Amino acid sequence: MTPAPAPLVVFDLDGTLLDTHADLVESLNHTIAALGLEPVSYDDLTHLVGQGARVMIERACRLRGHSLAEDGLPLLVERFVAHYAGNMPGHTEPYPGLVAAMNRLKSAGYRLAVCTNKMESLALGLLDKLELAHYFEAVTGGDTFQYRKPDARHLTGTIERAGGDISRTVMIGDSINDIAVARNAAVPSIAVPFGYSDVPVSSLDPDVIITHYDELTPELVEGLLKGSAAKVAV
Repeated sequence: MTPAPAPLVVFDLDGTLLDTHADLVESLNHTIAALGLEPVSYDDLTHLVGQGARVMIERACRLRGHSLAEDGLPLLVERFVAHYAGNMPGHTEPYPGLVAAMNRLKSAGYRLAVCTNKMESLALGLLDKLELAHYFEAVTGGDTFQYRKPDARHLTGTIERAGGDISRTVMIGDSINDIAVARNAAVPSIAVPFGYSDVPVSSLDPDVIITHYDELTPELVEGLLKGSAAKVAV
C-alpha cells in the first residue's frame, strides 16, 4: 500500500503565528503623522490590524475625521511599508508555544507553510528576522497570486508551492478570511482566539479551536484529516 502523503499545516501570519499588532500600529501612526493626524491605538483598530496597510490607513483617517484623497493613498502605503520593513522585527514575537508546536510537527514529518494577505516580501522578511523562515516549505502573501484569501486559489496555490496534497492539508488562522478560505478549498480549519478577529472565532464555525499552541499536536491534525476524509467518503 502506498503511504499517505505527509500532512501539510498552513498558517496565517498576523494574529496566528505572530503577535504583530504593536509594530503595525506604530508604523500606522508614523504614516498618518505625515497628514498631521493624532496617533491611534490598537483599541481603535482591533480587528483591522492584520487586514493590510491600506485598510488601516483608511480607517485611521476616518477616525481622525480626515478626508483621504484616493490618489494620496499609494504614497501613504509606501510610507507605511518603508517604516514597517525598516524596523523589523520590532516588538513582534511568536505566540506562546508556537515554536515547540512547529518542532513537534516537523519531527513527525509534517510540512509547514504560510498563507497570509500580508505582502509576500514583508512576510518573508519578518520570518527571516525572527529566524523562523526555515520552518516553512512555502510562504505566500496577498500579492503572490492574482487572488488572495478568502479566495480558495490562494490556499490551493500555497499547497502546490509547498509540495502538499490538499486532501492532507489543514489551515490554521485567527479570522474570517482564514476559516473562509479553508471552507472554500474544502480543507479542515483550526482557529485560534488570541488574534485579530472582530467576532468570537467560535461564530466562524471552524472545525477545531485551540487556545494555546500546546494543543497543536500531530494527533490533533491527523484526527481532523481522518474526519475530513470520512466526510468525503460519505
